[in-house]
Amino acid sequence: MRAAVLHVPGETPEFTEHPDPRPEPGATVVRVTAAPLVPLDLLCASGASYFGRPATPYVPGVQGVGVVESGGHLPPGSRVWFATAAGMAPGDGSLAERCAVPADDLVPVSAEVPDAALAALGLSAVAAWMSLTWRGGLRAGEHALVLGAGGAVGQAAVGAARLLGAGRVVAVARSEQARERARAAGADEVVALEGDADALEARFREALGGRLDVVVDPVFGVAATAASRVLSAGGRLVNLGGASGDTAVLSSAVLRAKSAAVFGYTNNALTPGQRREALTEIARHAAAGGLAVAHEQVPLAEVAMAWRRQATGDPGVRLVLTP
Repeated sequence: MRAAVLHVPGETPEFTEHPDPRPEPGATVVRVTAAPLVPLDLLCASGASYFGRPATPYVPGVQGVGVVESGGHLPPGSRVWFATAAGMAPGDGSLAERCAVPADDLVPVSAEVPDAALAALGLSAVAAWMSLTWRGGLRAGEHALVLGAGGAVGQAAVGAARLLGAGRVVAVARSEQARERARAAGADEVVALEGDADALEARFREALGGRLDVVVDPVFGVAATAASRVLSAGGRLVNLGGASGDTAVLSSAVLRAKSAAVFGYTNNALTPGQRREALTEIARHAAAGGLAVAHEQVPLAEVAMAWRRQATGDPGVRLVLTP
């Protein structure tokens, strides 16, 4: 088969011939139709991540969409979303014509959402959805603030908050292009990520109308500092990343006075059942037009170009590779 193959950690994958997958007992061979290129792919392939140096050569790609060809419990022709451990454990990933996938990492898809659109949402949308529901406990009518709203997780979080009945959704993003993506996702108001914590706090209060119940935070840093000050009584801040820095200044007095909570989130904490339920909901809403992430389809043969763009370009537009 043809695949994107990484020969040396830290370098760019090459589009070349690679052996067809040989699945373990019970695994399924999937014909890949769309696979997103995500930051985790580059991190795993760098050889410098906390997962350790990957065994090479291997095919990157931690998620994708495709059709069952053989093996496993699903009949051939079944449409699926799937995850892989490529770069985190021995084995090949989704940036190929075919991929072998364990049963727990397959999610049947019946919703009529295009493959590339579902691939673009993928685990980013799972993180957004579960941050709002499982960790943040968003209730209808509550006000939500989405930091980093121009990125893939942020766009999905804005749309998900709308679908979950938030009374007001305010998005925060740095560039004008990112703010446009947040508006397109359905934010009631968009705030520029500019200035110090005091300036941001004032803008957040005004945009939110004096109420803030749930924060989805993939950035941390000064934005999280400002957001924590604005939380209403019983408010929840859910952190799932540190794009703006690994530390923020949180006031003990403020958190205690409001009985506010700060939660950490990672997709790795989900059970296969939780992930399957979230993806099923995400696909259903995407098919109805309520959830989307800005994306661009790129032929798998152009993986080297796409890899360089992911490393240096705009992370808010997801690149989806199609064999």
